[in-house]
Amino acid sequence: MGDLMHALPAITEAKKEIPDIKFDWMVDTNFSSVPSWHPAINKVIETNHREWKLNLFSSRSRKAIKNVINTVNGTDYDFIIDMQNNLKSAFISFLCKDSVTGMDSRSSREYPAHLAYSKKAYIPKDMHAIERQKLLLAFALGYETSHSLVEYGISKQKFVKPIGHFPEQFVVCVQNASWKTKQWPIENWKDMVRELSEQGLTMLFPSGNKHELERAKEICSVSKKAIALEVMSLNEIAFLVDNAKFSLCSDTGLAHLSAVTSTPSLTFYGPTATNLIGTRGENQNHLVANDGDLKNLDTEVVLNKLKELNFI
Repeated sequence: MGDLMHALPAITEAKKEIPDIKFDWMVDTNFSSVPSWHPAINKVIETNHREWKLNLFSSRSRKAIKNVINTVNGTDYDFIIDMQNNLKSAFISFLCKDSVTGMDSRSSREYPAHLAYSKKAYIPKDMHAIERQKLLLAFALGYETSHSLVEYGISKQKFVKPIGHFPEQFVVCVQNASWKTKQWPIENWKDMVRELSEQGLTMLFPSGNKHELERAKEICSVSKKAIALEVMSLNEIAFLVDNAKFSLCSDTGLAHLSAVTSTPSLTFYGPTATNLIGTRGENQNHLVANDGDLKNLDTEVVLNKLKELNFI
């Protein structure tokens, strides 16, 4: 999900440089809401790489892949650009009949991906992902990028207010992450819930699946002011993040959603580098754990940072 949100500023910049441009965006079905937020997107083409990976040789997967490729090859595109430059995206790029622009062997996120591209750009790996996306799109379409500007350019019309009663003021807490090393320990979250509860704050904990929900329920068990939300759509979560007083996040896709919606946010970082993938935008703040280990990030340090930022 974060990769998609990193691409939004590039789309926004391209639209400014070429006002009549339109994009079709191929994206995993689980995150297909993200492209729909941007007014420059004409059509969303959904893939299901997770299922394909598990059942590559099933008739269902082969039919789905064929349909996606036929959609691309049956459309007269001026440009086809692989913005992700990893093996999953390169697999589709390789099957396209027209030439595809991507990053070269020194730049691709996963080395063999560059073999799928006819036109290749060198973009240093020590740049932030947003800058890399902007440079790639500018290279493909032929304009100069503005390095300093991060503008997501979304419309919030597709956001959906979840059914149910929510307080007028609340905090969104994103405790889940794809890597265990990106997760702040449950006991730390419990301590944070207790502290914020004493200040009268209601905390909402969204989840992307049942496993994350069970973890959220355990965290929320220490206070009635903390609510583990049932699994909901990304458009519903986006509505909550957009309307939150602030968000407190693990290093995961929903942290970048805070950046997209300009919601004041504090994100915890451990093993990953903020200069490469950290949230970017208005009111985005980072706390980096000592030695890259989130077990070393004390609750007191987080509370002090929240106070310093005037979040609490």
